Amino acid sequence: MDGAKMDQMLKVRMEEVERILKTYLPDVSGMQRTVLEAMEYSVLAGGKRLRPIMMLESYRIFGGNERVIEPFAAALEMIHTYSLVHDDLPAMDNDQYRRGKLTTHAKYGEAMGILAGDALLTYAFETAAKAFALTFDAARVGRAMQVLARKAGIYGMLGGQVIDVESEGKPGMTLEKITRIHTLKTAALIESSLMIGAILAGAKEEQICQMEQVARNVGIAFQIQDDILDVTSTQEVLGKPIGSDAKNEKVTYLTLQGMEASVAEVNRLSDEAVSLLEQLAGDTAFLEALVRMLTVRKK
Repeated sequence: MDGAKMDQMLKVRMEEVERILKTYLPDVSGMQRTVLEAMEYSVLAGGKRLRPIMMLESYRIFGGNERVIEPFAAALEMIHTYSLVHDDLPAMDNDQYRRGKLTTHAKYGEAMGILAGDALLTYAFETAAKAFALTFDAARVGRAMQVLARKAGIYGMLGGQVIDVESEGKPGMTLEKITRIHTLKTAALIESSLMIGAILAGAKEEQICQMEQVARNVGIAFQIQDDILDVTSTQEVLGKPIGSDAKNEKVTYLTLQGMEASVAEVNRLSDEAVSLLEQLAGDTAFLEALVRMLTVRKK
């Protein structure tokens, strides 16, 4: 797929996600208006919308064509956004800018930053539950809810964040531990996106597992590339401060393996992900191109 066509397809899909998000975000009104405003600010501050785009694409690959996927796409981006809001807090990374804008706590204060993250996580599951009214197959929605909860929680993203926080500034970081952190902290939500799309479309069990592996490869590659950009990019291009890892004395895949090996690993993981996608019967061209794009992204 050539670059111009890919850019156009990505633009269309991002617009679709923006429409879905605006549909499912709560109205900014009432006595709790400030937290609602902070939620909207956080979600609509920009971003690649990678996870909901991948969820929608997985759903299409397996023949899905109903609105039942939409509440899950919105919920997943809410969960991803909450994790960023909390990552930026003073107790965590203490970042003032993200996507070229003030972080939520920098704009609304630390207390409201915490509450906005809490609100997004809670409201995400209220949103996902709306899928029950959009389908006759409640079992699929129930399983999708279970996957979303597990991949976001202690056995997924949150668990990875715990290991990451407890490892900072301490000796003994190994490649195995870093890979585990990446698998949970970054890959888990991407796994949920491809798995939920497949589940709601009625894919077979082996196909759901296949999509989970594709997403795991993509997630680990994405995080290694993120670590590379933290060293090689600029704040203007990246939209957030660079050098955070060095500032926090954080050991990364790049720290242990070096630039050449890190780039090679991103490419290897991406190649494996594309190979798995090529084995599927559906139209995987866009998703394959998206995986490839992640290996050369600059922001």
